[in-house]
Amino acid sequence: MSAALAIPALPLAPPATASRLLAGPAWSAGHEPLPEHRGRLGPRPEGGEWLLRTLRDSGLSGRGGAWFLTWWKWALIAERSQGRSVVVANASEGEPLSAKDQTLMALRPHLILDGAVLAAETVGAREVVVYTARGARTAHHALTRALAERRQARLSEPPIRVLRTAHRYIAGESSAVVRRISGGPAKPQFAPPSPSQRGIGGEPTLVQNVETLAHVALIARRGSAWFRELGTANSPGSALMTLSGNVAIPGVYEVDLASEIAAVLQLAGGTTSIPGGALLGGYFGTWHATDSLSDLPLDTHGLRERHGASLGCGVLAVLPEDGCGIIETARILTYLAGQTAGQCGPCVHGLRAIAATMTRVAASEATAADVERIRQWMRLVEGRGACHHPDGAVGQLESALKVFADHLDAHVDGRRCMIRHGSVFPRPPRSSRRWR
Repeated sequence: MSAALAIPALPLAPPATASRLLAGPAWSAGHEPLPEHRGRLGPRPEGGEWLLRTLRDSGLSGRGGAWFLTWWKWALIAERSQGRSVVVANASEGEPLSAKDQTLMALRPHLILDGAVLAAETVGAREVVVYTARGARTAHHALTRALAERRQARLSEPPIRVLRTAHRYIAGESSAVVRRISGGPAKPQFAPPSPSQRGIGGEPTLVQNVETLAHVALIARRGSAWFRELGTANSPGSALMTLSGNVAIPGVYEVDLASEIAAVLQLAGGTTSIPGGALLGGYFGTWHATDSLSDLPLDTHGLRERHGASLGCGVLAVLPEDGCGIIETARILTYLAGQTAGQCGPCVHGLRAIAATMTRVAASEATAADVERIRQWMRLVEGRGACHHPDGAVGQLESALKVFADHLDAHVDGRRCMIRHGSVFPRPPRSSRRWR
């Protein structure tokens, strides 16, 4: 395993080595220009049916959070396309604790664009749309320069355009992406048909995370066997992770999926004090107790089967020993309640009620009866939303109530928690009222 590059927004010295996706020039050099990119990796091969077979053999899964097999998604679009489909490179990255996609876009935009073009050629798409969030200025600037370089080089590839959207938590969900690019609000819509059946312009649409596309660009050049040199049989390759909280060197790191969380923490210089727990997978992830961190694998199959968890979008946020998981969870729920699309009662009323009561719990102003009421609301909300937003929020809360049971007891009935009452994780951006 080797460290990749720290996110530019953090006051860090760049680690000395990089691995695959972020190999190449130092991050201080900014985005890698097209001549250097092609000189380092060679020309981009042309996509086609051979690439579907190669991706199947590689076992590459999507790095946006769901970890679906990439070749399978592409095969569905290719079967339906008939030369009239669209590819979307999704760089919206609404997760507040994640910086991997912005980092990758800022440093290696041509790797992403190569992967997007390969996808378009393979599934028979007429157009590529790069979907980004407003506010990611460094990444957007790098993307704009990279597209200009490709036009100047007169590369033979489908048209590529960029669309920027409001920075909302659920704006990157595939149906929300399609709605926004089609001129509507960036809100999820789970009624059939799916984007792969009828998406942008009524055509089958492939929505793929930008890190996944960058992996594709390397696999197309180096092959499936090379990709499987890292990782496990069930989770081959490497992945980008954003580490924050109680770590010596927060930032974005590229990790071997055969590793465990303990080794990942060493990449970031270890923890600055004894951990008080960790949030894995982001705001829709799961909390884990300190004594379980050393045994947590990155292998997605192992995480799911043995721990009921997921790597999600590659987030690991470590809570210090004097931090309070109940306070952090209440803060996260308040943010998620403010990010509701306003399309159903479980989100509009359920999440807001849960978040408000959890805030009272965190302030030691609630009773055991209030906690039981929260548990009842969780059962009523889960699985009943117009999208998966309430499910993700409730899943994270459920893990917090288990892992921080002692902290929870200390907050109820007016007693005060004996640990620090300050927020530890980075503060999420303010909720925008815009959905476009």
